[in-house]
Amino acid sequence: MKLLSLRMHHLRMPLVSPFTTSFMTQTHKRCFLVEAELEIADGRVVTGWGENVALDRPYYSAEYLDGSADVVARWIAPLLFAVDVLTAETVGHHLRAIVGNPMAKAAVEMAVLDAQLRAEGRSFASYLGAVARAVPSGVSVGIQDSVEATVRAVGGYVDEGYARIKLKIRPGADLAHVAAVRREFGDDLPFQVDANAAYTLVDAAHLQRLDDFGLLLIEQPLGEADLRQHAQLAGQLRTPICLDESVVSAESAVDAIALGAAAIINVKPGRVGGYLEARRIHDIARAHGIAVWCGGMLETGVGRAANTALAALPGFTLPGDISGSDRFFADDIVTAPIRMHDGVVDVPTGPGFGVEVDRERLERYRTAVVDVGV
Repeated sequence: MKLLSLRMHHLRMPLVSPFTTSFMTQTHKRCFLVEAELEIADGRVVTGWGENVALDRPYYSAEYLDGSADVVARWIAPLLFAVDVLTAETVGHHLRAIVGNPMAKAAVEMAVLDAQLRAEGRSFASYLGAVARAVPSGVSVGIQDSVEATVRAVGGYVDEGYARIKLKIRPGADLAHVAAVRREFGDDLPFQVDANAAYTLVDAAHLQRLDDFGLLLIEQPLGEADLRQHAQLAGQLRTPICLDESVVSAESAVDAIALGAAAIINVKPGRVGGYLEARRIHDIARAHGIAVWCGGMLETGVGRAANTALAALPGFTLPGDISGSDRFFADDIVTAPIRMHDGVVDVPTGPGFGVEVDRERLERYRTAVVDVGV
């Protein structure tokens, strides 16, 4: 394939309710979609879509939205325009000179992959080797203003039928909220917590108190660089530790497993540089007997569809953050938004990622369009 054009659609989409983590509160989803046109061998021009998941500030990772867009326009696009025979599998190779910026790379690789699969008439699930037609749908619940609000929020998602609840926590908003959820919904509720690196090893005794609640896991309790300290903490907890921010590549996944820092890994394709690297991490973890699950970054229907296919691989044995589009958006930007039913989300079967961008909705939420020249 030959890359002919690349366009970035910057979006600002209102959330149905504020989403609070240990480091920020979001009321809108800001992101950009990458629209890439590629010419294939028979002369046809095929369009593919990718989604950039960087936050608008460098709180979750060093990469942030405007910087990521700049890297795509100034560095990634020129390198790929210069390639005469481009495939999704070689995008990473052609971008090897660019240090870091995994979310920028992932968004462009995603668009190329979508176009490639559409040209072949093949679904992303088939390409990956997915083994499930539907995946269990978990939901992420942000930090609430009170314990009572937490119980109400969790109750709403339990009533909707979600297969697993994940609760965001931070110091001062942890034990009482977790205890209240367990009291209200019982020990049979699949329940886990996510700290987003809000604690330090000094908090080990406090975190040990979470062992009383039968959690599936505690996600990223310590800083992203603290693999050694996560391994130390793991020896002091009965609750399995899951790493998120610390796993940025297949290499870092190997390190985390070897050190005993991770019993479980949350795989977010944007964080690790793309879906091909995400599949490598899945394969490595599975070979080592480490469970993985698919995390979310409040994706639109484009990224949500791709995540659903990834979560259908055999090593994804825990429910991921694969909620329906309506968990975050009253109005998604794809023609057929992702829906949760009976605790699951169906794996898309259409060509590429299996969803179509709704141009009218895209324009409704678009704040800027950037055309990147050859």
